[in-house]
Amino acid sequence: MLKAQNAILGALALTVAIAAPPVLAKGDVDGLEQAFDRVFSSGSARPPQPAVLLPRQNPTGINGFEARLAQLASASQGRIGVAAVDLSSGRGVSVMGDQPFPLASTGKIAIVATFLEGVDQGRYKLTDRFPLMMPVPSARFSSAVAPVRPGAMLSAEQLIELAITRSDNHATDALLAAIGGPQAVTRWLRRNGINGIRLDRDIATMVRDDGAIDPARKIDLRDSTTPQAMAVLLAGLYQGQWLSAQSREVLLGAMSRCRTGIHRMRAALPGDAMVGHKTGTLSNTSSDVGLIRSSDGRTIAVAIYVTGQGGKPGRDQRIASITRAIYDGYQAETASDLAMIGGSR
Repeated sequence: MLKAQNAILGALALTVAIAAPPVLAKGDVDGLEQAFDRVFSSGSARPPQPAVLLPRQNPTGINGFEARLAQLASASQGRIGVAAVDLSSGRGVSVMGDQPFPLASTGKIAIVATFLEGVDQGRYKLTDRFPLMMPVPSARFSSAVAPVRPGAMLSAEQLIELAITRSDNHATDALLAAIGGPQAVTRWLRRNGINGIRLDRDIATMVRDDGAIDPARKIDLRDSTTPQAMAVLLAGLYQGQWLSAQSREVLLGAMSRCRTGIHRMRAALPGDAMVGHKTGTLSNTSSDVGLIRSSDGRTIAVAIYVTGQGGKPGRDQRIASITRAIYDGYQAETASDLAMIGGSR
């Protein structure tokens, strides 16, 4: 388990990271989704293989793929962090991938994973019912934790579906309350060797107090993640490192049905590609993270965090363009590798 994580981290760390340092202070769609569920989430699918870091021909240089990515992730209009790893080859790319960015709703993946570990251990069942956590109006920063009240009772399975596919905050806070709060998620992450993600507040508090710090200019370590750490989390979940096959299917299946962020990752990919993802949006920041299955059969873990860019449409467009550059870049490298193999015969 740790060997696979270290390989992924190594792939990302050894990639040239180019950026200025931050300033601190339905028919076809249904068919694709069903295919995604079978490929990404089925315990009977081919067993996930650990990522293996392959030697690079020019480890200190920069190729066209990386140059294009660095150009698209320029921090001139706001900080942008990117990390991606091809889970077939272990080839990683990263731009400001070790810098913290607002976790926002991409953290719901870790929240659901923590709950599902409890299911695997017999502490909860997917049929158990919990109340939605509904915010009670309160002034910003008026309390350490925003007040909430119990709402409608839903099953854990329904809460997970709402949290991931609709990014429902009330459902997410219901799961958080069940597992013991944000610190339980951070403990789950640390226990599994993921050190670049932390959750400090519930979603109600995070949303109520949003906007105090501009993430385009400053770093707030609370409720933050590095793109590299998120890529490791995604890769580990895909590889079945921490959850049972059944729990993995629940989480990755929900990600394949995500309905938010239609102008982000999904907008950039060709029709024969499949994606399971989770978006995040807060003041002056947008993100999209997930697993992409390309037309040539590779699976890519991708984490993109964007701030600034003049507004949400600009951030969405930047996420889409970076996603396409990653997708095309890995396919071009595969074609080049095949050509080199053919020429050596």
